[in-house]
Amino acid sequence: MKQAIFIRAIWEPFQSLRQKAFATLYFAQTISLLGDAFTWVGLALLSYQFGRENSAVILASALTLRVIAFIIFSPFAGVLADRVDRKKILYITHFIRMGIICCLPFVNAEWHIYVLVFLLNVFNAFFTPTYKSIIPQVVVKKNYRQAIGLSTATFQLLGVLGPGLAGIIAVWFGPRDIFFIDAVSFILAGILILMLPAKLINKPTALSSQKTLSAWADVVKGAKLLFGNRLIRFSLAIEFISAIAGAQILVNTVGHIKSGLLLGDTQYGWVMAAFGIGAAIAAFVAGNLDKSKSRRVSLIVGVLLLGLSIAGANYVSYTVFLVLWLIAGLGQSLAEMPSETLIGENIPSDEQGKVFGSHFAFSHLWWAIAYPIAGFTGSRFPGNDFLYGGFISLSILVIALLFSLKNNKK
Repeated sequence: MKQAIFIRAIWEPFQSLRQKAFATLYFAQTISLLGDAFTWVGLALLSYQFGRENSAVILASALTLRVIAFIIFSPFAGVLADRVDRKKILYITHFIRMGIICCLPFVNAEWHIYVLVFLLNVFNAFFTPTYKSIIPQVVVKKNYRQAIGLSTATFQLLGVLGPGLAGIIAVWFGPRDIFFIDAVSFILAGILILMLPAKLINKPTALSSQKTLSAWADVVKGAKLLFGNRLIRFSLAIEFISAIAGAQILVNTVGHIKSGLLLGDTQYGWVMAAFGIGAAIAAFVAGNLDKSKSRRVSLIVGVLLLGLSIAGANYVSYTVFLVLWLIAGLGQSLAEMPSETLIGENIPSDEQGKVFGSHFAFSHLWWAIAYPIAGFTGSRFPGNDFLYGGFISLSILVIALLFSLKNNKK
């Protein structure tokens, strides 16, 4: 009986794929997310080509520019999606991103990487919130929660599983040619976007005609709603800690594998695959592990697993390192997946668009802070970078728990 319930819980979100329009949108976004993973792994290996010992700083700088673009532009993208033909936003930004990706194999200077990464993610910042705003328009109300759940799980899952898959592919194609594979994924996703029924996803003109909205007022209101809820506020604190630890993994793993353990691209690919497998396992069972209103157990256990896993990573063999990254993947999914669910459950449906946009910006702000920290530990303490990253993460967790307990007593 329990096994049947468990299987039904896993497969329930996939019921929303019975609606053709949503299935088309979902698979377009899934392919696009996988392409983003190819981009990240290619950048990691390309950064190592440019500066070996300096690779952590190059990669951290590039990824910091990535999240800065998200922070600046994504809050306004949700507002734009309410006023402009959403299908146009999707396919225009999508094909521009494809063109930028095709330039990456030909870079021959560090600053080329920085410029292209920033431009790429300016258009990413408009694509993702627009995608989220379309889901309610192409899904019937009774399947909306399933669709949001599947979309969120896939976004979180491929964010960590994708680099592992891309790392394995990079072994076959090399650090530069992987960008061409990335471009092919963009073409496939672009075809699906063009197939979307435009009549379902044009801007809601009836709403636009009722009142003139202030873009800045919407952005501010989204942030106030996001931080005004106690449960969501705690999950955001856990997301920040998860970003601190996760950035250590994304930035410093390639340097540790190649310079610390003296191994190659193949071993790097398998390590990132282990991280992704752990995340995949957690993504599909997280909802069954913690069904509480606050998701507090999932959040705390997840960030503990993540912080403890990286703390000892500098001093273990390759085999143990694989196991630690598997556990770290479990922890990251458990720590990050509850946030969007909490938004869906605690924010009124007519306010969710601006709140999701605000969450997208703030969750990337955490990474904008975390990447430079990872770059600093990787360049200044190459033999102890994970130890210091784990110590910082666990210290902030203690502070967050103390503040949470204090607020609960009030």
